[in-house]
Amino acid sequence: MAITAKLVKELRDSTGAGMMDAKKALTETNGDMEAAVDWLRTKGLAKAAKKSGRTAAEGLVAVAVDGGKGVAVEVNSETDFVAKNAEFQGMVAGIANAALGVADVEALAAADLGGKTVADTLTDKIATIGENMGLRRMVTVEGEQVVTYIHNPAGDNMGKIGVLVALKGDNEAFGKQVAMHVAAADPRPQALTAEDLDPAVVEKERQIQIDIARESGKPEQVIEKMIEGRMKKYLAEITLLNQAFVINPDLTVEAAAKEAGVEIVGFARVEVGEGIEKKEEDFAAEVAKAVQG
Repeated sequence: MAITAKLVKELRDSTGAGMMDAKKALTETNGDMEAAVDWLRTKGLAKAAKKSGRTAAEGLVAVAVDGGKGVAVEVNSETDFVAKNAEFQGMVAGIANAALGVADVEALAAADLGGKTVADTLTDKIATIGENMGLRRMVTVEGEQVVTYIHNPAGDNMGKIGVLVALKGDNEAFGKQVAMHVAAADPRPQALTAEDLDPAVVEKERQIQIDIARESGKPEQVIEKMIEGRMKKYLAEITLLNQAFVINPDLTVEAAAKEAGVEIVGFARVEVGEGIEKKEEDFAAEVAKAVQG
């Protein structure tokens, strides 16, 4: 695979590595971006293990709660202009409320919304607004109490980042603090506990840490202890209950929940466009595109 300047720049931007290191990583991995990030980490050349999870599509995330069930839905549009449109926002709010009565995004597409299915409603809006749209995903959490948080809201219960936190017990104020933690934490929590993580993700990280440790040239028995310590730190950093609570970093989120008299039983964080590649356009081009329809 040809290693283009664009690929090199993308890898440099996502890892902070030097140009020649980024090029070598891509050459060694035949242009596989994810493998190149891992190669740089193994060699100690990546300043940060940033993944290409930057927001890359427009639209809105909306949340809704009914009793002990909370949902978050992502509806995409081509431009931010449409995301700010009252007609689009009204449709997204309706879709979120419809999501409370279904189990998954496929059922949501077929759900009723004012006499039409959600899918047909989207098709009609594409025709009237003149821009492509899509129902991308929906997530659900359940508990005795579900608390929501929208970061930088664009309207009621909708914005670019939506968070749901499910609790056993009743403490809305604390639930809101946890939801804000989930929205802002770096690194982002990937699961509630280590047991909830995808085993393949954990094993991949373990292999990376083994390669990094072996690059040090230390004896195998020392390497084993290094890996054990690094994996413990890694798991603590990416599991919500083990993270240092942003409101009080002296406590883990789990310890803070105990002090608040509740148990966190689930959470979800949905960000608009997360993981979608978007062709870069300058602002003038985006305005012209919106004006032309």
